[in-house]
Amino acid sequence: MTAALLGFALFALLVSMAPGPDTLLVLRNCLRGGRRAGAASALGSAAGSLVWAAAAAAGLAAVLQRWDAAFMTVRLVGAAYLVVLGAQALWTYRRAAAGATEGMGEAPAGDVGALRPLRAFRLGLIGCLLNPKVGIFFVAAVPQFLPEGHSALGMTLLFGLIDAVIAGGWLLLVAVCAGRLLRWLRRPRVHRNLERGTGGLLLALGVGTAAETLRA
Repeated sequence: MTAALLGFALFALLVSMAPGPDTLLVLRNCLRGGRRAGAASALGSAAGSLVWAAAAAAGLAAVLQRWDAAFMTVRLVGAAYLVVLGAQALWTYRRAAAGATEGMGEAPAGDVGALRPLRAFRLGLIGCLLNPKVGIFFVAAVPQFLPEGHSALGMTLLFGLIDAVIAGGWLLLVAVCAGRLLRWLRRPRVHRNLERGTGGLLLALGVGTAAETLRA
């Protein structure tokens, strides 16, 4: 059992370290609300992962995997959510750029703490819940690590807890590292370019997910 837990933990760490929408959201919320907002987003994403683990253990994620209409609906809603987040970031960039032009080249990057931790937590939670790939991850990956003679339900929940801790820990590390760079990140020009970059990436992820879903 120990070998199975360690193997899954290593696998979950590698998956968590791959940049995705949750990482982009943590970075953007660090810019908007500081280190606390970034950390709250990380915890929200970890909580969403726990919910998906429970759903996988109950068989809901397997239903999503087999029921094309439900899976497509969840993916399209998630894609729309990413598009909205990306559009908001690009709109923020546009307003900041316009302010910089009117202010002879520099505009304030926004007030620290503008994004409250509770709202940042909700953003992280909703972003994870609207990503059915998290549930499919449990359905596809957990059976590869299940030790013989143990309850599939109990082990899936345990693996879900391990994944949530690892993913949350990694995203918290991202938030802390970003927090240490906040003074530089909040320089108006850097802030505007990061808003444009993260907005463009979130928008591209949303459009790409929608296109892939409709093409399937």
